[in-house]
Amino acid sequence: MKLYFKSYPIIIGIGLLILIVNVWCFCSNIFIGLKFALLAVSLLAYFLVVRFFRIPKRLISKNDNLLISPADGTIVAVECVFENEFLKTDCHKVSIFMSIFDVHQNRIPTTGQVVYSKYHKGKYLVAWNPKSSLNNERNTVVIQRTDGVQVLIRQIAGFVARRIICNVKQGDAVEQGDELGFIMFGSRVDIYLPLSFKPAVAMNEKVKGNISIIGHF
Repeated sequence: MKLYFKSYPIIIGIGLLILIVNVWCFCSNIFIGLKFALLAVSLLAYFLVVRFFRIPKRLISKNDNLLISPADGTIVAVECVFENEFLKTDCHKVSIFMSIFDVHQNRIPTTGQVVYSKYHKGKYLVAWNPKSSLNNERNTVVIQRTDGVQVLIRQIAGFVARRIICNVKQGDAVEQGDELGFIMFGSRVDIYLPLSFKPAVAMNEKVKGNISIIGHF
């Protein structure tokens, strides 16, 4: 297992802050019990921060007939909606909520070409709120498959999340399983698919990126 390559400045910065606070604490006249309590809490917090940026090694068996999960998390929506940003049509929407304990790297769910990529500023509602899909800070990517089918993936920042990283741009050729990006500290990913697509997941189901099957084309 490795750490996300863009996380090192954050990990080093938080580590230095924790070091400074604990050195100051142990040099002060604070009760010794509180000093060790602060040390224990800060080390636990640092461990959780480092763990958040983990990137587990996962092998993928590519299959153009399947849509793999772009994220780890829990299915919080499987519904038919009108997508009004790019597709402009009725779609199946599958939403994955990622808690702070889930892996937050996002993956490309199907092979194709990026035909649209746009970042939107917004609010920071809790990520399981249905309104977060349209009101929160978000980044939208549309992948067009070789059969002409377009799949829209929307990375959404949540109440805790404050940064969305998207590593693809319009015109890029992408492969199923490639990295899409990363969302910092609790978030959500929505996938919009044509009505001909057959979802294979249900509400509250746990999924894993690059492993779980969202459905069939």
